[in-house]
Formats: sequence, structure tokens, C-alpha cells
Amino acid sequence: MKIKLFTIPNLITCLNLLMGCAALLSAFRGDLKCAFWFVVAAAGFDFLDGFFARLLKQYSEVGKQLDSLADMVSFGTVPAIVMWRMLGVSQQLPFEELALLGFVIAPMSALRLAKFNIDERQTTEFIGLPTPANALLVTSLSWFEMSWWGLCILTMVVSLLLVSEIPMFSLKFKGFSFGNNKLKYLFLLFVVIVVAFFGIRSVALVLVVYILISVFRNFVIRLHSVKK
Repeated sequence: MKIKLFTIPNLITCLNLLMGCAALLSAFRGDLKCAFWFVVAAAGFDFLDGFFARLLKQYSEVGKQLDSLADMVSFGTVPAIVMWRMLGVSQQLPFEELALLGFVIAPMSALRLAKFNIDERQTTEFIGLPTPANALLVTSLSWFEMSWWGLCILTMVVSLLLVSEIPMFSLKFKGFSFGNNKLKYLFLLFVVIVVAFFGIRSVALVLVVYILISVFRNFVIRLHSVKK
């Protein structure tokens, strides 16, 4: 059986991986803001590879595996290294080894990606925090000054959210009617307004709101199901 490697979606996925490698290099050099922008680029390519796979009908098992491998670098390893760097530069850590807590994000991201590949429930929405959203949230923190304990708490929270059973809405559109995509359109409008007024520093806020909306939405759905 001949396996096609150099399809357009696969090449775009490789660009995602290259951006992840560049983000890693920036993080190791201590340029965390640059690492953030490379993660943004990686997330863009991650969206485009799926878009072109659907558009060109170029689905393949190679593409599926390649996508997970690229995501593990760009959205699993990078945020772990960034969190390790942020904790490491904190002068108030009770002991230096605590910075290693940041690496917890990597295996949790790997579990999240492995689960996604075999979980048939995640066709229209996500179960657990998507790795790109987590990577963008963690790397965007480089624009702020946070206490070491705040970073530690956030590390544990996002790590648990990655492997949680909480449904989180997807921004992928199968149709464009407002009725079927009300939440997506309203959230995108919120993103545009917040970013327009507050700039790049609003990325962290946008992602926190995304998580809170998903958690609240899941709570309401469960509450209604109990009442029935």
C-alpha cells in the first residue's frame, strides 16, 4: 500500500511543528513573548491543516498521527517549558526543584491528545481543555507578573482540565446559521471586542472566559438532566 506523505494538509501540519520547535528555542533562550507568538502561529497552522483536509478530502491515518505528534511539541512540550521557565525565574520559590512542576503539563497534554484520537464523542465539541487553548493560555502569561504560588495553582488546574470529562465547545463550524452556532458567534464577538480594546494582554482573559463558559454550560446541562 502506497502511503502519501506530502499532501497539503500534512505539509501545513509540519509548519505547525516547525513553529513549535521555534517556540521551544525561544523558551529555552528566555524569550517567552516570542515563544507565545510562535504558539499563535502554530495554532493557526493547526486550524488550517484540518480546514484543508476537509476542503480537499485528504484525510489519512498518517495525517492523524502527524497532527498529534506536532501538537505534542507545539501545545504540550512548549507550555511545559514556558511554565518551567516562569517558575524558575521566580526569586521567591521555597525550593528550586518546585519549578519542575511545570513539566506536569507535558504528560497531561500527551494523555489529552491520545484520548482525543480514540474518543468518538469529540466530533462536535471537545471533552477536556484542548491543548492549543491551554498552550495559548500558559504562554500568554509571559505578559504578566504572577506569584510562584499562582503559577503552581494554575499548572495543576490546567493539567486537570486537560484530562477532565468536561465538555468544551468547539469553534469549528459545520454550518453558518446563527441558531445552530449562537454560542460560537457570541464568543467570537466577545473575542473581537476584547482584543480590539485591550490588545494582546486580553488573550489570557479570553481563554479563562472560554473555560468558565464551558464549565458553567456543563453545570447547567447536568442540572437540567437531573431535574428531568
